[in-house]
Amino acid sequence: MKPKARCSAIIILFFLAACKDAPPKKTIVDTPNETIKDTVVTDSIVAKEEPEEELFVLNEDNAIDFFFNYSKTLTENKVKLTTSLGSFTIALFDNVPYHKANFVFLTKKGYFNNTYFHRVVKNFIIQGGNADNKETSRKRREIGRYLLPPDTRKGHRHHRGTVSMPSSEINNPHMLASPYEFFIVVTKPGSYHLDGEYTPFGKVIEGMDVVDKINAQPVDDGDWPSHNIYIHKAEIVN
Repeated sequence: MKPKARCSAIIILFFLAACKDAPPKKTIVDTPNETIKDTVVTDSIVAKEEPEEELFVLNEDNAIDFFFNYSKTLTENKVKLTTSLGSFTIALFDNVPYHKANFVFLTKKGYFNNTYFHRVVKNFIIQGGNADNKETSRKRREIGRYLLPPDTRKGHRHHRGTVSMPSSEINNPHMLASPYEFFIVVTKPGSYHLDGEYTPFGKVIEGMDVVDKINAQPVDDGDWPSHNIYIHKAEIVN
């Protein structure tokens, strides 16, 4: 019995020594945080940016359809202009839809703000909507380049106080209207030689004395006022 016990003891001691000298097993540790981080970084690299919405710009091809549809939504018909010499109010005619819609649209876009009455012809007209500043040029670029067809057969004449739209002077045999500008008749009782040539689209219903005051300002040889006459603000009124 003793030899067997001794042999068993020797075997046990050898086994323990072998276990002690064996290298430890590697433990696999999950690293969920690192895995999520890697996924996020990878997604951010391959993700595509959403395209920016393209800005709508008016042009010769889309302006008529745009203002035709825009006119159907309008309930406004009065615009107040605040100038450096006072304010006056314009009522817009309903039966010239393109020109009315254009004037309301530009008013709501803030186009007329900080433009000038840039042309004053004594006892005839005052003309506004232009300016020799970068802001006005920028606004025109952003809104678009287009002309409007004349609409001269709706029964409106160029009485005193009539607001009408001048025609473009550039390659314009059909007398298409320049949409960014307008003129107001100050002649008594009117300037009827303009009938059939230009499109009346409104009339001054309040503040005609301010229009006369603007017309009385000194001008240079090109009918440009000696001092800028600002349109500080154009706004829709009830």
